[in-house]
Amino acid sequence: MKSKQSCLILAGERSGEDHALTFFDDLKKSLPECEFFGVGGERLRERGVETLYDIKDFSGIGISEVLSKIPFYFKAMDQIVAEVDKRNTKTAILIDFQGFNLKLAKKLHKKGVKVLYYVAPQAWAWKAYRAKALQKCVHTLFTILPFEKEWFTKRGVSKTKSVIHPLMIEHGERLKNVRVKKAQDFEARKKRILLLPGSRRSEVSVLLPIFEKAMKLLGENEEFELATVKVESVPEECYKSDLEFSKVYDAEDLSLAFEWADMCVAASGTVTLACGLYGVPTVVCYKLSLVSEFIFGLLVKYDGPVSLTNITHQKYLFPELIQHNADRYNIVKHLKHWLNNPQAYDQCSLELSKTKELLSGDDFSVPEYMAQVIQSSYES
Repeated sequence: MKSKQSCLILAGERSGEDHALTFFDDLKKSLPECEFFGVGGERLRERGVETLYDIKDFSGIGISEVLSKIPFYFKAMDQIVAEVDKRNTKTAILIDFQGFNLKLAKKLHKKGVKVLYYVAPQAWAWKAYRAKALQKCVHTLFTILPFEKEWFTKRGVSKTKSVIHPLMIEHGERLKNVRVKKAQDFEARKKRILLLPGSRRSEVSVLLPIFEKAMKLLGENEEFELATVKVESVPEECYKSDLEFSKVYDAEDLSLAFEWADMCVAASGTVTLACGLYGVPTVVCYKLSLVSEFIFGLLVKYDGPVSLTNITHQKYLFPELIQHNADRYNIVKHLKHWLNNPQAYDQCSLELSKTKELLSGDDFSVPEYMAQVIQSSYES
């Protein structure tokens, strides 16, 4: 008698769930009898995933915050592995969230579970030796940035597949109608600035007050309209602000926010690549706690671009304000550069229009491939 099919899926934060939704519906249709369980948010639950933990409990940013949650993560990992044993699960889809998922992948591999690792960890920036660990414990590694497949393959990860970036799938139809923004668009009206303070509570709590100070400073010499995007996983009280917003968008309406905006100030993360795809010149901000900054400096030797649009283009199209540089004065300086220099704004927008071309992948179907791996696990 064959075992009942089940598959672990783990999206530890909202961006991971966004990635999952680009393939999950088709995967579920291909495997109607398969039970999916793991870590996710409301959108995966609506699609039938039994969540052992919610994204809100799992996600964190910065080393100090993650360190404070280590006991929780150990307990969660033990429970997830126990559930895999209980259900005799033979396949796992681990999405991004590298600090947790790489450790989990090793445990699952020892139990004979085939691990499909979706969105390769940024080992090229953090720890190159992780490529060897991936070769040992991952059945298939899915890469989403242009250079990653070659990078991992050269370091021994033999089963690597390049996929079209999930944002290209998620926003596919809307991206077809994106036009190149021009400075002349806001010559006869107020400028429109979109604030994107992050998708985690800790990000919003740290960055929104800085963005608020920057907008007040900019307002001393410029007239402009403001908008922001609220994420359901962040408590409403984190969005308290003295700023007057012309528009407040839900995360599901992000494309409308980009269409409205002339430029953005954004937390570093997946959303900065969306800024690039929609052609919105963006000032990127990233701020860790002092403890995290110290540990980060000891561990990370990478000195290239941080934001995904810059990484994709391999050049600094977006200004990156990291740590103490992420303050009101620097934010205003870069916004004014675009506001007062139409040629610089138009050049940035033109370069951003090439982003889509850089994010193509191998010619194959991700859900079909995953379904084949899951099914084959139960045929032996």
